[in-house]
Amino acid sequence: MKMKDQCLPCLVNQVIKVADITQAPDREALYRKIFTFLAQLDFQKTNPEVIGETFAILKTHLKNDDPYYEVRKYYNMLLMDMSESIEEHIGSDEYPFYQAVKYAVIGNIIDFNPIYNRTMEEIMKFINDAEHLDFTINHVEALQKDIQESKTLLYLGDNCGEICLDKLLIKQIKKENPNLKVHFGVRGAAVVNDSIEADAYDVGIDEYATIISNGDYALGTVLERTSETFRKVFESADVVIAKGQANYECLSEYEKKKIYFLLMAKCQVIANDIGVATNSLVCLNKNM
Repeated sequence: MKMKDQCLPCLVNQVIKVADITQAPDREALYRKIFTFLAQLDFQKTNPEVIGETFAILKTHLKNDDPYYEVRKYYNMLLMDMSESIEEHIGSDEYPFYQAVKYAVIGNIIDFNPIYNRTMEEIMKFINDAEHLDFTINHVEALQKDIQESKTLLYLGDNCGEICLDKLLIKQIKKENPNLKVHFGVRGAAVVNDSIEADAYDVGIDEYATIISNGDYALGTVLERTSETFRKVFESADVVIAKGQANYECLSEYEKKKIYFLLMAKCQVIANDIGVATNSLVCLNKNM
């Protein structure tokens, strides 16, 4: 999915947000660097690639390799504290796999893009109202069947906090197929609030999956930029679960692999591409 002009406000607002929270020095110089980069923008790239490049400029200017470090830690701890009660709800349901997938998708609401402007109250409302929410596109049954019949799964994570609910889904996946080899993919370097290796280990995903860095600092999974080791895992996986909008943007046109996209369609551009309303819960295999 190529870069759209509607994505430009998100880029600029993200820069301003990071400048605010880090009290960036010499903002005018920072903005000049960003706009110089954007003036030469290649619109054949995906938005996640461009955000990755923009965030790299930010980190260099700030001399800070992880501007969202404290915020990522906060959301990981917050969702870890909620995980036990959520897991109890999943386990008590007649269809625990379905509930685990739904909670993992609802967790995708955690996003630090200022365009979405989510408050903590809104995030908690979505999580607490889970039983009243349902999928607009529901390929959960097909996903469950493929998991039961597969030997290897690559689960591409997304945001901090959200990965605690990914952990609950992976735990349920292992109940569906105890012999399934699961890899959990994370970013190779801090970029906005996307999860890196430290996040995945902090919340205990290594209890159920092998954590693997994709070796890149873009949002999502830009395959040609990832490490050779990661690409081998991707190519050999029987099934891929791709969490979040950035992974959808990067992989929605990839047809050589069985990919299930799990996301909340927060962005109008992505909602339009999928064909759903904003805030829809989506479990989508585009080959179905």
